[in-house]
Amino acid sequence: MMISTRGRYALRVMIELARSTENGYIPMKRIAQRQRISLKYLEQILPVLVKNGLLDGVHGKKGGYRLTREIADYRIGEILRLTEGDLAPVACLGCDAKECARSADCITLPMWSEFYRLTNEYFDSITLADLLRQQKDEPSELPEASELPKALCDH
Repeated sequence: MMISTRGRYALRVMIELARSTENGYIPMKRIAQRQRISLKYLEQILPVLVKNGLLDGVHGKKGGYRLTREIADYRIGEILRLTEGDLAPVACLGCDAKECARSADCITLPMWSEFYRLTNEYFDSITLADLLRQQKDEPSELPEASELPKALCDH
């Protein structure tokens, strides 16, 4: 499973807005500049977040975007599922998947099901507040980038 730029950029937008909660509405142009994301790409991502109630958007001269809830109430899993779609590792586990004719005999299905459960559980355990705490060098449960298993890529 690979998270696309759409999901990663949505997280960056949400983090940018979380950092600016006391500044009211933040213009899309400012978000694009600060995060180095094209306006065209943001025009695809932001409406999804607004439509699903994660952001409030206002058009016009003093318009922009802001969070609709406290930063601790935003789960990373929710943001990724909205922008990426289902996080299922195989097609047969997807939300709209038709029942697979092989599911009764599929020896790998339990493995994929557990991976899917763990992935969603992990992303749902992290909030925007957790990510901001990690950036401020406050105690965090998240691993440092240097602690990630690079040996997994050696094949």
